[in-house]
Amino acid sequence: MSLTATLRTAASGLNAAQAALRVTSDNIANVNTPGYVRKALNQQPLVVNGVGQGVAVNGVQRITDQYLQGASLSAASDKERWNAVAEYLDNAQSLFGDPSADGFFFNRLDKIFGAFATAADDPSSTLLRSQALGNAEDFLSEAGRINDQIVALGDTVETRIHANVNRANDLLEQISKLNTDIKRASLVGADSSGSENIQSQLLDELAGLMNVRVAPRNGGGVDVRSVEGVLLAGDEAAKLTYNSTDSTPAYITAKVAGSASQQPIQITSGEMRGLMELRDVELPKIYDQLGEFVSRAVDQLNAAHNASAAYPPPATLAGRDTGLDLPTAVSGFTGASTIAIVDAQGVLQRTVSIDFTNSTISVDGGAGAGFTPATFLAGLNTALSGVGAATFSGGQLTLNATGGNGLALDEGTSQKAGRGFSHFFGLNDLIKQTGFTNYATGLQATDAHGFTPGGVINLRLSTADGRPIRDVSVTVPAAGSMADLVNALNNNANGVGLYGAFSLDANGVLSFTGDSPLDAQVSVINDNTARGVGGPSISQLFGIGALERQARAGRFQVNPALDANPTRVALGKLDLTAAVGQVAVRPGDGQGARALANAGEVATLFQKAGSLGQVTMTVSRYASEFGGAVGRGAAAAETRKSSAEAVANEANNRRQSVEGVNLDEELVNLTTYQQAFNASARMIQATNELFDVLLNMI
Repeated sequence: MSLTATLRTAASGLNAAQAALRVTSDNIANVNTPGYVRKALNQQPLVVNGVGQGVAVNGVQRITDQYLQGASLSAASDKERWNAVAEYLDNAQSLFGDPSADGFFFNRLDKIFGAFATAADDPSSTLLRSQALGNAEDFLSEAGRINDQIVALGDTVETRIHANVNRANDLLEQISKLNTDIKRASLVGADSSGSENIQSQLLDELAGLMNVRVAPRNGGGVDVRSVEGVLLAGDEAAKLTYNSTDSTPAYITAKVAGSASQQPIQITSGEMRGLMELRDVELPKIYDQLGEFVSRAVDQLNAAHNASAAYPPPATLAGRDTGLDLPTAVSGFTGASTIAIVDAQGVLQRTVSIDFTNSTISVDGGAGAGFTPATFLAGLNTALSGVGAATFSGGQLTLNATGGNGLALDEGTSQKAGRGFSHFFGLNDLIKQTGFTNYATGLQATDAHGFTPGGVINLRLSTADGRPIRDVSVTVPAAGSMADLVNALNNNANGVGLYGAFSLDANGVLSFTGDSPLDAQVSVINDNTARGVGGPSISQLFGIGALERQARAGRFQVNPALDANPTRVALGKLDLTAAVGQVAVRPGDGQGARALANAGEVATLFQKAGSLGQVTMTVSRYASEFGGAVGRGAAAAETRKSSAEAVANEANNRRQSVEGVNLDEELVNLTTYQQAFNASARMIQATNELFDVLLNMI
């Protein structure tokens, strides 16, 4: 080897050692810098014509592990998802109060039953009646408050999702710009590790918002894709859009650079997935179950009150809006019920017995006159003639007594959709409602659906994570039965038939079930159908869609007539053994109060709501199940949060063991490169001395 080659070789070693010392010192200086990834110098032998000519420096490399980075990003996504879910479910649980405190929401229902039990011992006490009504109002107002707060949590979640999507778009834009910087540095052999470190931190933040797939690009940088492979960041960034309405599930679309269309993408983890899950699944489960619980508790209180009689008896009993025409409402009733006209002292003036099974109406035990659903109102007015009258308007039945008389009813064995005659029409309800809360309509497949033909309900079919499958527009058929309406909803071409089916159960509850494997869910985009003139829409009458369900628990109030005059609270019972001219309603009777006190122990059918399926149990038992379900949901989310955090910490620790700076290792490298630098310097010095000797010889 010539002296020139020797000098060149030593110089290359000197330069390589100097570059390695710079890298090592940079590692040591950034030992505590967040997001810094340690670097190493890429070296290889320099060979010219098969002869070694020193060492070549091929740039600086960040020490990373693609698998560990992927595991860390995935774990971070899961962690942030369950952080969000646990945070808001804990907030939702706290709305119900402390189970050990007197103000716990479910204890308020027990106070109603307790107040009526006390009133049963002294039915004439206006104070006890007022106390019972006050407890009922307290329970209903608290239910409304909780429901409003849960809906407000959903609004907060909505705002946070919008902010997250905007931040994700910023991150994707920055990641794409850094790809350009990294590629440019790689082309000229410059150190791109600074840009790569910044990009890595941006990827970590993005993974906390949404799960992504990250792959290295040829020439440097990364490609970021969604779960299904949509390119979100590369040479240019895609634009994410958050799509939501008050009545439909939320989803994210991506508009890829250069494309004119928006493509729905899967978000299966990250904070955005957790927030959308809260918005469309977890919070609706709570307010839907709250609505079912309150409506059934109210239903049992109303059932007991409708089966009771007040003293003095009221002259008017005004029912609720059933959403039905009278012939359809009367059709399907079985058993018998009694309407009594009594004077101000409770003395019986007339009894009207309605036998629905045999379709007859009799007066004072006489022969029954036949009726049909179409002639029921006329037949009832004939029976009441001279002492009272019945009217029906806007889906509401009203009974009136005349001549200073009052009304007392006995449900007897009458029944339709689990409710007696007075209860079904809400003639003597303790608690009134605004809107529709009990979706057991009593409609059967053979009944007239009653909706105006040509009306349209627009439905959206979505996947479990909210991505739309198909929007359908269902037109109310001219054919008049409920079976025809259900068939129109289930039509394969214009309905939901390709993805599931609507069905009508024995109580007239209309519900949708999605088919596997998509298990589609249905939501209402808009609904301009109407049952009769000014009547309810399909979604209102049957409780279809989020908007109908989310307001249900706040639609109740104590009957204003009773609130204004507590003596009208029905705490007694109609004496069916009394003959005309005898006392049939007594002032000291507490039988009705005892029935109200025991309303929580009557088995009732609860429809599927929240985390509980369709069950038959008492209201008190359901309260325990509901309270437990809310607590279990919050606890389960907290457990998943803890598990996800543990996995994320372990993944980060393993990633840091590769990417992080080890001072001991770097100090060893520092010593090694110093010695290499000294060795190369000594070789240059020796070569210089040989040059001097050679020159002196010449």
